Amino acid sequence: MDRAQKEKVVEELGQIFESSGVVVVAHYAGLTVAEMQDLRARARDANSSVRVAKNRLAKIALEGKPCASMADLLTGMTVLTYSEDPVSAAKVAEDFAKENKKFEILGGAMGENALDRAGVEAVSKMPSRDELIAQIASCIGAPASNIAGAIGAPASNIASILSTIEEKAEAA
Repeated sequence: MDRAQKEKVVEELGQIFESSGVVVVAHYAGLTVAEMQDLRARARDANSSVRVAKNRLAKIALEGKPCASMADLLTGMTVLTYSEDPVSAAKVAEDFAKENKKFEILGGAMGENALDRAGVEAVSKMPSRDELIAQIASCIGAPASNIAGAIGAPASNIASILSTIEEKAEAA
């Protein structure tokens, strides 16, 4: 890799570190290509990404970034799982780590906050942005549907009473 390519990688990693809601660092030594492809597919499905980068370049990219505290985690064969959503990358990494013992989560960063192994696990148990939006929408929608039902109920009751009266009048 020549100097221009290295500068490009450092710039890309810098963008990842700045724009991501969460970055999870893990060791992946011993994973097969198929297992890494599975991790990438899971991440893609969850609007997350996976990136393998040289630790030295990643440390350079971390300089001056809010998540610079995770530079100590970048040793050995590391892979970065990241996403804009502060939860989805952590969920993907945790789920994958449960099934693959060779995938060892070291920690990560969520904004300026450094996360250890337990921190990543705690973040993964939180609801994602989409789940929170759905919960809020259902909370907002429930009173409205109750009001619509209450308003519509008397009208349907009156309509059924009128149809009963009409049927009795026709019968007589």
